Amino acid sequence: MKVMQFSKSFLAAFVGAAFLVGCGEEEPATHPKDSESQAFISQYEVREYHPVLIKNATILTATGEKIENGSVLFSEGEIVAVGTDIEPPSDDDLEVIDAEGKWVTPGLIDVHSHLGVYPAPGVQSSADGNEMTAPVTANVWAEHSVWPQDPQFQLALAGGVTSLQILPGSANLVGGRGVTLKNVPGRSVMEMKFPEAPYGLKMACGENPKRVYGSKGQAPMTRMGNVAGYRKSWIAAKDYMEKWDEYESGLGNGKPPKRDLRLESLAGVLRGEILIQNHCYRADEMLVMMEIAKEFDFKVTTFHHGVEAYKIADKLAENDVCSALWSDWWGFKQEAYDMVESNVALVDKAGACAVVHSDSATVIQHLNKEAAKAMTSGNRLGMDIKPEHAIKWITINAAKAIGVEEKTGSLEEGKMADIVLWDGNPFSVYTKAEKVYVDGALMFDRNNEHFQPVSDFKLTTIDTESN
Repeated sequence: MKVMQFSKSFLAAFVGAAFLVGCGEEEPATHPKDSESQAFISQYEVREYHPVLIKNATILTATGEKIENGSVLFSEGEIVAVGTDIEPPSDDDLEVIDAEGKWVTPGLIDVHSHLGVYPAPGVQSSADGNEMTAPVTANVWAEHSVWPQDPQFQLALAGGVTSLQILPGSANLVGGRGVTLKNVPGRSVMEMKFPEAPYGLKMACGENPKRVYGSKGQAPMTRMGNVAGYRKSWIAAKDYMEKWDEYESGLGNGKPPKRDLRLESLAGVLRGEILIQNHCYRADEMLVMMEIAKEFDFKVTTFHHGVEAYKIADKLAENDVCSALWSDWWGFKQEAYDMVESNVALVDKAGACAVVHSDSATVIQHLNKEAAKAMTSGNRLGMDIKPEHAIKWITINAAKAIGVEEKTGSLEEGKMADIVLWDGNPFSVYTKAEKVYVDGALMFDRNNEHFQPVSDFKLTTIDTESN
């Protein structure tokens, strides 16, 4: 039966292979109060795979360079060389791929996803992305809801997505920690966790928290209630951090403060260990959030959705804040009304970090086309944005937005070999990802069903009719 044949192939390709640890020894998270043990650290391991040389391709490196008739050599999980005159090593295991007429890019990165916490099938029993029990739930971690068998991970992989940040929803002022994953099969979320990626703390401005809690007759009911809630939480976190600092310096009564999971995450932000990932639509609210960051001496790393980011693009650049944006979503609620299709391009033109994100299990499957739409909208205004620049919005800028730009996001020597081979120009609606490599291992091949992973859950739904 076909399903049995496929299952054995899948196991041979993805489970039975020997593994190599490719990213060095895992360091414990920096603040001892939330990582005294080795619980919840990354157990991700690079798949063993032979060296590969892709040649005669058009290469977008995400460093601003476009290489015609170029080559990429990768081995043991890392990029070895990128250029036009690469001498292939004398290795019997080397696979050479002639990619004439095809394009190569870094693996795509989605900085705003809910895969695994809102998995398919979309039923209430598995909707685990919003802890709508208090305005501040910094104590919850999205990874504790991620279902690794979500078949949507494989659909994203077929679209070229090699890494993604899974966030809690936006019902709360502080919704909890997100987690960055490598898009590989895993029995647990720990086997998917991107090694040493910093945590992100999800916050939300505007309509969502005031609607959710105002409808219950409690604070916040207004935007000023939202801000009061943020500030109250940061005051408590600062006090908590100072008590721990006092204890660790040998001062005080020698007794450690009682652990508080909510304040632990907030204090992690104040210590610079956890990044702020802030759902925020309106320009004025983004500016207010940056004032709060100034008051409590932390940094907003990325604003998500940012429909009005174009209005404050200069301020975003000045404060080195990334904006994760849609190409053309707008108008589904009042705070999403004042949008322009050139939002991404205008933020980019101001010198700020522009990112195209999904927030959708469907959009994540074609992030390249979303970036193409954003590029086209900018070019209609005469910006002359080239593919070699626009690719940054879904690769290296996205990596910066989640704090992994030193490891992935561009085709450079020594970086993770997260690579996509496209059957044409990735900014064309007709183009598909042909091969997808994660840390140098082939994880998806459109022309080889042995490299088209299927989750255990999805296997039970495949047609079992005999050939």
